[in-house]
Amino acid sequence: MRQMARTRCGAMTAALLTVAAAGSLMTGCSSGSTATDDGRAPAPSRSQGQETGPTQSPSSTAGPVLAVKIDNVSAARPQTGLDAADVVYAEQVEGGLSRLMAIYASTLPEAVGPVRSARESDLELLRQFDRPTLAFSGAQHKLLPVIAKAPVHAVSADQGSGAYYRSASKVAPHNLFLHPKQLMRSAPGAAALTTGFHFGAAPAGGSPESSRTVRFPAARFTFAWSASKHRWLVSMDGTPTVTTDGKRVAPATVVVQYVKVRNSKYHDVLGNNTPYTETVGSGTAKVLRDGKVFDVDWKRPTAGDGTDFTTTDGAPMNFAKGQVWVVFAKA
Repeated sequence: MRQMARTRCGAMTAALLTVAAAGSLMTGCSSGSTATDDGRAPAPSRSQGQETGPTQSPSSTAGPVLAVKIDNVSAARPQTGLDAADVVYAEQVEGGLSRLMAIYASTLPEAVGPVRSARESDLELLRQFDRPTLAFSGAQHKLLPVIAKAPVHAVSADQGSGAYYRSASKVAPHNLFLHPKQLMRSAPGAAALTTGFHFGAAPAGGSPESSRTVRFPAARFTFAWSASKHRWLVSMDGTPTVTTDGKRVAPATVVVQYVKVRNSKYHDVLGNNTPYTETVGSGTAKVLRDGKVFDVDWKRPTAGDGTDFTTTDGAPMNFAKGQVWVVFAKA
């Protein structure tokens, strides 16, 4: 059910964190930076290669949700903790590649990653939640003041948080991981998912759908229906998506949301423009559930609102219970 009441789980123990100066961030999204795209923040002091089990006491109370930016190039796969997310957003980044934003509310896995950098449009996307904790490796240095003013509890790796660690299982910059329980004492629960999503029985209609592929300029997502699992099996760039512990990523509902993707004012070190994905507004979408595809409309009037998905007759589009993937496709 839509959770428009933004119930707080308690006041944050810390106000919005002060972000580090550009020189210490070392992200490479900046047009003036010499580092590669994020991921080269100072290595945390914990031992490398430990991807399970936090070793320190939590550093803050739980926020409404935990949002983690996750690397999605081939060198970053398989990812850790992706199957535990309530919602996974897929967005386009520089060079036509993709990156993920995983939202955790119902449960906090032992580890998540690889963690990568934030983008300007992430802040608009996250406004639908009540001061989410945003875990990311860094950001373009000109974007840091914007993040500092945003209504998020931003905790980046370069701030020295003991929640982050480098793993020996991957090479930099694809080896930064997070212990979520170092940032939040407990999962806030499904009530924190103020996305506007409705869950329930499927509406009448829809067309049979066995597979759907969404293409970015340099990435693609395929969702294949499994009748036996009653889930959509995810493949990315032609390879089945599994986690580091061998679990196949299989959401119950997939939303292909058609949005405006425009240029932002930011660039990476190669001069590639950083796309801005507009998630406020209205448009059309395809909703995959129960082996069918439904044509729907979406509407999000302001950044503080969740997104309404409605069928052609104006009724709310119910999602199947379970993980939801939202892929932002260019309209």
